[in-house]
Amino acid sequence: MQIIRNCSSKLLKHKYLCQPKVYSLYYSTLKDAAKELPLATGYQPRPVEQAYWEREQRQANLPKPSEGGCKRGSYRMLLPPPNVTGNLHLGHALMATVQDVIARQHQQLGYEVDWVPGTDHAGIATQVVVERTLAASQGKTRQELGRPAFLDEVWRWKAEKGTGIVQDLRQLGCRLNWQREYFTMDEQQAHAVNVAFERLFDEGLIRRRNSLVNWSTALRSAISDIEVDVIDIKEPVEIAVPGYERNVLFGRIYDFAYRVVDGETLPDGSVEEIVVSTTRPETILGDVAVAVHPLDPRYSKYRHLEEVKLKHPFREDTIPLVFDISVDQEFGTGAVKITPAHDKFDFELANRHKLEPRQVFDETGHVLETYDEFKGKPRFEARELIVNRLEDLDLLRQVRSHSMQLPVCSRSKDVIEYMILPQWYLKCKDLARDALSELHSGRLQIQPPSFETEWERWLQDSRDWCISRQLWWGHQVPAYEVTDSKGNTQWVAAVNEKAAKQKAIELVGSEEFTLKRDPDVLDTWFSSSLLPFSTAGWPNESYKERYPLDLMQTGHDILFFWVARMMMMGLKLTGEAPFQRILLNGIVCDAQGRKMSKSLGNIVAPQQVVQGASLESLKAVLEQSCEAGIIKPEELKTSTAGMTKMFPKGIQECGTDALRFTLMSHNIKSHFISFDVNACYTNKLFLNKIWQAMRFTLGSAKSLGISLDQFETLEGVTLGVWDRWIIGRLAETLSTCSQSYTTYNFHLATAALKTFFYQNLCDIYLETTKAAIANRTGDAYIHVGTLAACLSWGLQALAPFTPFVASELLQHVPLNIELKLSDYQDSKLEEEVNEIVSICQNVRQVKSRNEISKRHQPRLSLFAQNTDSEGILRRHLSEIQVLTRCEDVELELLDESAKISKQLSFFSTAGALCSFGLKVGDALALTEEKRNEMQLVNTKKLKKLVNELQRYRMRLDNEAFQLMADKAVKTHFENKVKELEAEINSLTRMAA
Repeated sequence: MQIIRNCSSKLLKHKYLCQPKVYSLYYSTLKDAAKELPLATGYQPRPVEQAYWEREQRQANLPKPSEGGCKRGSYRMLLPPPNVTGNLHLGHALMATVQDVIARQHQQLGYEVDWVPGTDHAGIATQVVVERTLAASQGKTRQELGRPAFLDEVWRWKAEKGTGIVQDLRQLGCRLNWQREYFTMDEQQAHAVNVAFERLFDEGLIRRRNSLVNWSTALRSAISDIEVDVIDIKEPVEIAVPGYERNVLFGRIYDFAYRVVDGETLPDGSVEEIVVSTTRPETILGDVAVAVHPLDPRYSKYRHLEEVKLKHPFREDTIPLVFDISVDQEFGTGAVKITPAHDKFDFELANRHKLEPRQVFDETGHVLETYDEFKGKPRFEARELIVNRLEDLDLLRQVRSHSMQLPVCSRSKDVIEYMILPQWYLKCKDLARDALSELHSGRLQIQPPSFETEWERWLQDSRDWCISRQLWWGHQVPAYEVTDSKGNTQWVAAVNEKAAKQKAIELVGSEEFTLKRDPDVLDTWFSSSLLPFSTAGWPNESYKERYPLDLMQTGHDILFFWVARMMMMGLKLTGEAPFQRILLNGIVCDAQGRKMSKSLGNIVAPQQVVQGASLESLKAVLEQSCEAGIIKPEELKTSTAGMTKMFPKGIQECGTDALRFTLMSHNIKSHFISFDVNACYTNKLFLNKIWQAMRFTLGSAKSLGISLDQFETLEGVTLGVWDRWIIGRLAETLSTCSQSYTTYNFHLATAALKTFFYQNLCDIYLETTKAAIANRTGDAYIHVGTLAACLSWGLQALAPFTPFVASELLQHVPLNIELKLSDYQDSKLEEEVNEIVSICQNVRQVKSRNEISKRHQPRLSLFAQNTDSEGILRRHLSEIQVLTRCEDVELELLDESAKISKQLSFFSTAGALCSFGLKVGDALALTEEKRNEMQLVNTKKLKKLVNELQRYRMRLDNEAFQLMADKAVKTHFENKVKELEAEINSLTRMAA
């Protein structure tokens, strides 16, 4: 037959994508020609994945997809570096899968993909974990151990634990360029960080100054806003705070009085006073003023006075009353205490009024020695003492419940203390302006576009960036303090001490100085902001060969903290944007849409989904995390309860492909992505469906005495209606996949592939081929060739999403069956077959609803609405019999002479073509209950049809519609009215 040819194959060019594809060339490298073992009876992920890695190992020197004349150039991406000591969570898995799908698709297109992997040293996260481990194993703090010894412990930890997340990424199937793997503290990255700091410092963009920062007293370090969690407190609640044996009570507001100096004596003999409201009485010691709104009538009497002084209750001095429009008149009494050394709002107000801040606490959160009565007390113990003293002094007026937002360090769980400390700051105004211009000029595209507003908001309001941290783990600030012989100090920045000394000599004019390196480290985000070019070799000029990236893909929650900063640093240090496309994915939540958290116990690791996990093993993982100090003992109980509720029977094995396919089945651009483990298992069953289709195709070829490798082309072959229909479905599916890659709407591709394989190919087309194949008719060869073509091209389209199972199955089919897909996109044929499929679905619904099975020997009677319908139905009677699973099918024209058999136990309509009835054997009695149920169903259906008919008629009767609608639309509406009228008449007549 023409379909079977033994001549050599040639590369197919797909017209549906309007560009040459290299699916065949790429996947032919995976094809094991010697493999003749039959497929297993069912799809099992573990052996499939193991076989994939064995092939990868054997074929380590695969020809690149650009070979063979298909070179398209390079395509560059950078994997957002996960924390080196962390575990791969579903958020990582989503990002990695998205990028791997993009990478594999571009490899299919002929690009040489350079996708760079790496891990982040994660200063705070890693230091916290190692400190907890030391406390649990050795009972020591890092201060007791000392900096050099502690850093040795961190490097040991990194060596032991750091390979875990890399292994997880490999097992996920990520086709990363592992030869370019980096660590953010390796030699190349460290050099790039030092050079970047030096250049920015020398240009005057980095300076050291005192300013207010988020301070963690547990870490003894400043932290960024992204590392601060905000707890909404609605009513008084006790919260565990590190360093305190007892929980600390939050959610109360305190009113106390400031007495007015030289104020009036009131009629009751009391002294004139101003009552202020505060949620932080422990900071009273650092108050430098009381502020009120200038239009607040309660304090209008003071507005005309030149100066109003208030007596401080714990200091031998006075503080002023100031007026500022930023004061919220609705908060408490309308008068607020100003403590600029420990509050963001107060800091800004104090700057406007030129008020000097007074620090209350040291870096550990204890009261300074300046305040004798409370010195050395932890801040929240000092709170209780201060409140009691206010009461003793007759200054406490009221304590009541109050809602508030409590800032907490996400790592240490310590309550944030705002502190004024010397830090290194990067001036961002000009850098942000340049990054913003990339968007305004159109050079930068952000997907989804809604985040363009967020980009503008952040960059237009961009403040100086605090880049220093008081940690021990990280890139030590390459700045040196130079102290000359007169005691004057200045700072220089240099890549090493030798270069710093040379700069110091030039600065001082002599060698009479001392040099001391700043002990602080740089914010992790600083080193990460350099990655697009530092991983390419910057500052070496060779970096230009691998820069810029083609796409930056990551989670939307770090758009500013990382992505915008990469843009700022790239433009500043290289003169070129590091990327021109940004793709942002949402945050992965659980099936109920809740964020994954330890307290809910709903955190699921990708490997638990891939390999399956018993409830006992899930609990054991939580216990191990507690023992390692990752979660606290009090969190263990709630986490275990939440996990037990979600997975009472554990998690079934789903496999990597099902995990990847499920993640990509969501709109990744949604703000939140609800991940359901059950959906993942369903997709494993979907992959098994394809596996069984391949087994059927291979078995059919064997029964016909042929090999699938003999199929080279379907060109020139006379295909049947259903063969042409399924090829048309394939063409539409591949077109949808192509469009989804362009728009990053991968969920449309996965939906189209699932519909094609599950419904169109397996549930419909494959079933229609069984009789011809079993009887070895001439059509059998065409059917097998069509199945082979659909599986080959369909699996190649599926492969970026499910590389393991696709690689396994593609070994069994030709990879380049010649097929001009555009020739099979026939809308009229598609409409006809779809109507037949719809009829079959209607029949099966009636059978299912009435529990009619094969043992009841159902016989189907079709009643065509007209002669045209009769002709269409007659062409597909054999397929209708197969798809409805009926013993026999009869066809009759529904005209005035038609005799609807009284033996029809069940009947209904099935669209515009026909009505139908079912005869069943004596084994199924038509009870009165079933009769009433059927009548009710048909009544509802009739009502729905009548309402639909009314809507169409109303549109046709509308004058505006008649004037504005084109001829094709009018014809469509007129035909629809006729079809609905015929179906209504048919249903009415059969029910009579």
